[in-house]
Amino acid sequence: METAKKITILISEELLDKAQEATGLGITPTIRRGLELVAASDVYEKLEKLKGKVKLSIRLKMLREDR
Repeated sequence: METAKKITILISEELLDKAQEATGLGITPTIRRGLELVAASDVYEKLEKLKGKVKLSIRLKMLREDR
């Protein structure tokens, strides 16, 4: 099991309410999901920089025929 750290944060009720409404989860899972998104954001930025630079050898027509 992962080790966990108990923390105390000050956050506006409005922001927390909006985040919980968006996730449909409780406080801890909502905060956890937010932190996971922040941690993954650098990966998203790297993928965005690759946009248009990766040449794919797969043709869309060929994919459609493969049913």
